[in-house]
Amino acid sequence: MTDVAAKSKLIQGRTGPWEIVMGLEIHAQVASRSKLFSGAAVGFGAGPNEQVSLVDAGFPGMLPTLNRFCVEQAVRTGLGLRAKINTFSQFDRKNYFYPDLPTGYQISQLYFPIVGEGVVEVEAEDGSFFNVGIERLHLEQDAGKLIHDLSPTESYVDLNRAGTALMEIVSKPDLRSPEEAVAYVKKIRTILIYLGTCDGDMEKGNLRADVNVSVRRPGEPFGTRCEIKNVNSFRFIAQAINYEARRQIEILEDGGSIVQETRLFDPTKGETRSMRSKEEAHDYRYFPDPDLLPLEIEQAWIDGIRASLPELPDDKRRRFMSEYGLSQYDAGVLISEQAKADYFEQAAKGRDPKLVANWVTNELSARLAVDGRDFEQNALPAAHVAELVELIETNVISSKIAKEVFDHVWNGEGSPAQVVEARGLKQVTDTGAIEKAVDEIIAANPDKAAAVAEKPQALGWFVGQVMKATGGKANPAAVNDILKAKLGL
Repeated sequence: MTDVAAKSKLIQGRTGPWEIVMGLEIHAQVASRSKLFSGAAVGFGAGPNEQVSLVDAGFPGMLPTLNRFCVEQAVRTGLGLRAKINTFSQFDRKNYFYPDLPTGYQISQLYFPIVGEGVVEVEAEDGSFFNVGIERLHLEQDAGKLIHDLSPTESYVDLNRAGTALMEIVSKPDLRSPEEAVAYVKKIRTILIYLGTCDGDMEKGNLRADVNVSVRRPGEPFGTRCEIKNVNSFRFIAQAINYEARRQIEILEDGGSIVQETRLFDPTKGETRSMRSKEEAHDYRYFPDPDLLPLEIEQAWIDGIRASLPELPDDKRRRFMSEYGLSQYDAGVLISEQAKADYFEQAAKGRDPKLVANWVTNELSARLAVDGRDFEQNALPAAHVAELVELIETNVISSKIAKEVFDHVWNGEGSPAQVVEARGLKQVTDTGAIEKAVDEIIAANPDKAAAVAEKPQALGWFVGQVMKATGGKANPAAVNDILKAKLGL
């Protein structure tokens, strides 16, 4: 990082600049049809306590059985994060008592996680790249959910999520701004979706982040951190970091000290508030789970999973740039969503890839955004975008008319070719017809025609008039050529 880039991330306080230091713990729900230690189903939308086994409910004598597929998903994720896969790992009991945790402990991994150190390359807003170190990835079971708003006097417990497999992805304290933190979470989410190991749905809580924030004077040792729990949107992550950093700076500049604690972000007020003092590992009395043997993985199985990995975002971005000649920006926008990248490739077969990329990333993406839909919910066939681009390439329609055609296609009036035919939108390439329009406009505006010789930029006015006279259907290149010839330019 350059000195200029580093300085731009500093926060100015009353007494000078401060630097934010952050590490994130991303909790990603494993894409699996059953839970980590039981055969109970996993799915969104079931009624309260409809997806709970005796193991999840903590009945005496019930023994956990490790879900092999969840282990495979964790290994797949570790490989996607360019991290070390540990052939030996172990499950531990994290002891704490809460109504949504029937056993009184959570099965997690502290001492020997399934995935070790890795690194993720992240693209910043300015197009530069920075690396974020991965400390570890471990498997653990989720807790249930408490519902407090159904009764004025009672709380209800829904154990459907209890026992659901989570991957906790712990970063190193390599992040220095809210924008970097958001870009990092977006990149992790994209990787997980490409791998098929988590659907990344933040609204349903399937991907959420604990953000560890501290501040320090530039060049000084790390400060005391506070953890903001369970932030589940990119916007809230940025807001929580901004508020928490300012809060800590104000305390320090007033001569106080930061108390290490766990905090919650209130999106309504846009502020963090204290939840509890920060526990350390010994507070949870971790010990190896006596009901689960250590997990030993054969290298051949890891190699087999590695061989089955799909093309990941970084590789796809580089291929889009080399194979299709796209800019880094366009390639980055396309690969940010797997559905968008796949759609582009379908539409770009045999067509101008840069033109296809423009229609996919601009017009189509904008329409989906207006409708509040993700790209996965796009119902417009890729063949329609390919056909629209073909009509532009073959001069059947102009780029300007193409936008009108797209409007009609988007509204369900048929394919681009059908719309062009039905609405008579074919581009006028008949030079005779264009010459007639040009002659009429020059004859009606002799003064302006005479002035063009001294003021060539006035040609644009004539181009506009010809396009208006032809309903925007005249070939712009032909119009320019004919006007220049007629006006002596």
